Amino acid sequence: MLRLVPSFREPSEDFASDVESVSKEELLRRIAEGDQQAFSRLYDDVAPRVLGLIRRLLIDHAQSEEVAQEVFLEIWQTASRFDEKKGGASTWILTMAHRRAVDRIRSSQSSRDRDTKVGIRDFAPEYDHVSETVEVTIEHERVKGAMERLTALQRQAVCLAYYGGYSHSEVAALLKVPIGTVKTRLRDGMIRLRDELGVAS
Repeated sequence: MLRLVPSFREPSEDFASDVESVSKEELLRRIAEGDQQAFSRLYDDVAPRVLGLIRRLLIDHAQSEEVAQEVFLEIWQTASRFDEKKGGASTWILTMAHRRAVDRIRSSQSSRDRDTKVGIRDFAPEYDHVSETVEVTIEHERVKGAMERLTALQRQAVCLAYYGGYSHSEVAALLKVPIGTVKTRLRDGMIRLRDELGVAS
């Protein structure tokens, strides 16, 4: 992934001297003050995770890199808004990346929907739209009902991992629990969903 380089000011010697040893939270504070070296260090630290998360959601490599660059531009522009009291730097950055990726998916879907509507104006489908819609709605309601019967902790883990695209380690970081706890919640949650939906193991 190409490194995004905004128009930085030169970092002061006081800021640059120990950038290699500071936390991500401190790097964000320094980025908010215009420290280029802090931005470079943060980029090197989190770029693989940011790109990995986005790529799991978008699949397309070129779009993933483009969105990742947007994330780092947003970090540079909004680092001053980071509040350590509300969560760690990694959580703040990955949440931003997830939001950007979801926005891109929605934008792409809207564009495809518009193209589809134009393309099918004169096309008369041979299947029953009403029946298909009813079947999809029923299946959606079954899944929704099954999700509601999970415990709150199981549902939270399942939503993050299977709908949000987060890895087990990222879910653990977001929820601030051990990765073993995340795996247990996911396993128990998926077993419960399978039983609720009547899916054979």
